[in-house]
Amino acid sequence: MTSKYGHTIVTVINHGFHLRFVKDSFTVQGWTVSKIGTLFGVLLTIIGIISYFIQSADPPSTTALIPAAFGVPMAAMGILAVQNSQNRHHYMHASMVLALLMLLGGSRVIFSFTTMSTLAIFSHLALFFVGMSFTIIGILSFRHARMLREAGELEG
Repeated sequence: MTSKYGHTIVTVINHGFHLRFVKDSFTVQGWTVSKIGTLFGVLLTIIGIISYFIQSADPPSTTALIPAAFGVPMAAMGILAVQNSQNRHHYMHASMVLALLMLLGGSRVIFSFTTMSTLAIFSHLALFFVGMSFTIIGILSFRHARMLREAGELEG
């Protein structure tokens, strides 16, 4: 079956549910996972750089750059995934590891926000929400890929 936009629609029966999805690629609001990773990486890099320059510590603490330390590799892997489609899944798996580390590191804000500065709280929340969002998107993408494989096995 094809959509009015020319995309191949696949119907898979999984645990009694009829699941329909676009076979061509997994997107969220029209954005591929690799482009979302690039966007999140750029945002975290900007947050880290701004945090470093607006902090009140003297001398400036390099820990303010932690969001950038996660953002630069995530953006790089997103760009590489767009450019090198054969190894896209490897880059996205590595991005998922980064996202899980962001989620775990950012969750520190839950337990020690009373001892943190406002800037540190903001940076931790940015890491937490980017990590959580990308982890959820990645899981949905992996599920989509699995359903494509299962549909291929059913068709073949």
